Amino acid sequence: MKKVLVINGPNLNLLGKREVEIYGKTSLKEIESNLIKFGKNNTLEFIFKQSNEESKIIDWIQDCMQDDYSGLLINAGAYTHTSIGIFDALKAIKIPIIEIHLSNIHKREEFRKKSYISEVANGVIFGFGSYSYILAAKAMKNLLK
Repeated sequence: MKKVLVINGPNLNLLGKREVEIYGKTSLKEIESNLIKFGKNNTLEFIFKQSNEESKIIDWIQDCMQDDYSGLLINAGAYTHTSIGIFDALKAIKIPIIEIHLSNIHKREEFRKKSYISEVANGVIFGFGSYSYILAAKAMKNLLK
């Protein structure tokens, strides 16, 4: 089994409750459960982290340098558009990175169209609601062949 770290940023703990017209009704726990099911059938073990704190997210990214993670799926939420610290941490790791967003960030406010993470990610998947995570898992499986 290859270990893949899944990092979710600010407010993603409120999925299913917050702005459901944008982010959908699926909770973060349901997304994690769907990824676990996918992983069992595809030799991937997902490790889940969520925080509203930028420093914790940076620490978890840096952990990828020492721990035996094979890949990283990241939905940094609002930090996607603002965090040079997360960008710098992602540049330092040498594993595949896939950026995820539930909504189509290019159909949203102007400030959401800029992603610092996209510049260092192997790929970006957005706009498919909670299914974005399964699509990202499929892409990661392909990258780790």
